Amino acid sequence: MQVHRSRRRLAAVGAAIAVLGAGAVTIASANQASAEAGCEVDYSIVGDWGGGFQADVAITAGEAIDGWEVQWDFPSGTTVSSAWNVDWSQSGTAFSGSDVGWNAAIGSGQTRQVFGFIGAGDTTVPEAIRINGDLCDGQIDPTESPTDPTETPTDDPGTGPVSIMPMGDSITGSPGCWRGGLWEQLTDAGHEVDFVGSLSQACNPAGSDPDHEGHGGFLVTQSVANGDTRSWLEQNTPDVLMMHFGTNDVWSAVPPAQILDAFTTIVEDLRELNPDAIILVAQIIPLHPDESFGCSDCPQRVIDLNAQIPGWAAGLSTEQSPIAVVDQWTGWVPEEDTYDGVHPDEDGNVKMAANWFEALDPILD
Repeated sequence: MQVHRSRRRLAAVGAAIAVLGAGAVTIASANQASAEAGCEVDYSIVGDWGGGFQADVAITAGEAIDGWEVQWDFPSGTTVSSAWNVDWSQSGTAFSGSDVGWNAAIGSGQTRQVFGFIGAGDTTVPEAIRINGDLCDGQIDPTESPTDPTETPTDDPGTGPVSIMPMGDSITGSPGCWRGGLWEQLTDAGHEVDFVGSLSQACNPAGSDPDHEGHGGFLVTQSVANGDTRSWLEQNTPDVLMMHFGTNDVWSAVPPAQILDAFTTIVEDLRELNPDAIILVAQIIPLHPDESFGCSDCPQRVIDLNAQIPGWAAGLSTEQSPIAVVDQWTGWVPEEDTYDGVHPDEDGNVKMAANWFEALDPILD
């Protein structure tokens, strides 16, 4: 997948939709446990914060798997509070998780991230992780021929940063200062990025890239209808669009279908300007405003919109210009992660930044 403007080469995310879970800050290394011949389990601590952590679990199958159950023993005192894409249970230190149907099949030689979870306690990676009762031996036959080191590369790696546009409302603009934390994580990981947009608002840490298109109070439906989004994209056409948009539409009781129609227009406009653009679309954070705000139906409206985003994305995603869904909803605790039931506080900014990083990091490698 080639970047349109900077001519850099991005890692392909594919046409399939990646739904990514709630996250954290400090990136830790993965550890692999050894189900049958040629299988590996990759248990990755992708972030930790104040006694909590996020982990992702991927399986590489030697022989094809159609249905999996993963089991391990945590260190004493470690517990799971929430998980996604898995039917799970915990008794004492023993954890068990199985597929939820759509993610049951893993082809021979295929690696698939199968689920993630939020936990508390010891972040030590468990030993003796089992799939369907068996330990993996870690031996994998190569699925592709090794690259001949004497071959001349056909892709021009190019130079310059990858341009990224954060687009949305106040949750992206102000006070949405997850942008600073995300920029820090990306640069610490060695990625050369340039946040772009017509607005500039500084966020901690000092020196982070302040540019964005997060417009407080804006509805995505109105912003598309009056040409704002098209203008933003024309002024600073990005390589990667990150969109957390629709909160004000939900608040205003705009039906999900109209919101998704606006998303479609944004995608079509961006592809016209940059056919190779990558689009990351968030399932938006929960809304739990005080009753005095007069939006008692808002929590359910968010659920209704988020439920339709993956199907919309799958229908519009292409190999050349993929759309990935970033789950900003799972693991969100309004009482802890917002200061008013709507806008993220510092804890919320940490979670949002970690979720965006988890989606961006493999694309930028």
